[in-house]
Amino acid sequence: MRTWRPPGQTRTARWNHGLGGSTLRAPTGSSSLQLGHSNAALTQGNAPSGEDVLLVDADSAFRSFRSALKITIGAGGHALRPMMWMFVAILVTFLVTRTVTRLIRSGSGAGAGLGDLQVAGVHVHHQVFGILIIIATGIVLVSATPKGTALDVAAAIFGIGVSLSLDEFALWLHLQDVYWTEDGRKSVDAIFCVLAVTGALIGGADFLSGRVGTATWWSSASLLAVNLLLSVICLLKGKVPTGVVGTVIGVIAFAGAVRLAKPGSWWARHRYAHRPQRAARAAHRYGPRYQRRWNRLRDFVGGAPSRERPL
Repeated sequence: MRTWRPPGQTRTARWNHGLGGSTLRAPTGSSSLQLGHSNAALTQGNAPSGEDVLLVDADSAFRSFRSALKITIGAGGHALRPMMWMFVAILVTFLVTRTVTRLIRSGSGAGAGLGDLQVAGVHVHHQVFGILIIIATGIVLVSATPKGTALDVAAAIFGIGVSLSLDEFALWLHLQDVYWTEDGRKSVDAIFCVLAVTGALIGGADFLSGRVGTATWWSSASLLAVNLLLSVICLLKGKVPTGVVGTVIGVIAFAGAVRLAKPGSWWARHRYAHRPQRAARAAHRYGPRYQRRWNRLRDFVGGAPSRERPL
């Protein structure tokens, strides 16, 4: 029973639910009661024992209650659930895929029937299935524009395709099988970037807000332009993951833009050529110790590279 206390009253209101709908009995003397977004009518002539009765349509109230509980992200009002399903699908698919590929590489997956897929003597990489899933899901999203549960399912399937494709990001970047080489670690970086961006969107990040032309819209557009500029600086400084994530998290873009550039980056070659002290500081900061620290994290998640380079 839910307690309702109007001003100056201490009596409680009680719910009665029957075949004709739901009723909320209010204390005598009250004249109105507003309940969420439901359609309600307060009647006084039919109440037993001199009580006022508030008639509430149960179906309408339930739909309004569900609407009130709908979680949104950003100022654009995008539904949380599809993005959450996409995030979970990317994460779970990546972890499962890396577990399977590590079992195949170690040889322990043969007992479970795990192995490389060969079609007419050609090794078919799982990125192929990811690309096909992305294409198929994109066609469905554009042509059918699903909503509700169908949109959640489409978002999850799309996330599976994204994860399968980006898990071999290094392969379609280098156009050769570098999955278990040091270059293959770029695939793990790509997954980290996508998870960070989707996670930020779930947390409430938004690119633009407000109606076009309003002060709120111009303010958000200006902030987005600054974030993009800082992200470009991060990319020029050789900080690709920082630049990508910085497009939605401005603090990260700012931190990456003001700190030293990585040795060998465009920024270091053009800005540090006549600044030997700054170049030395950058070489020390991003030296072998820095690389080993991040490689340990990449290898823990995705598996360490093989000593020999695959053909």
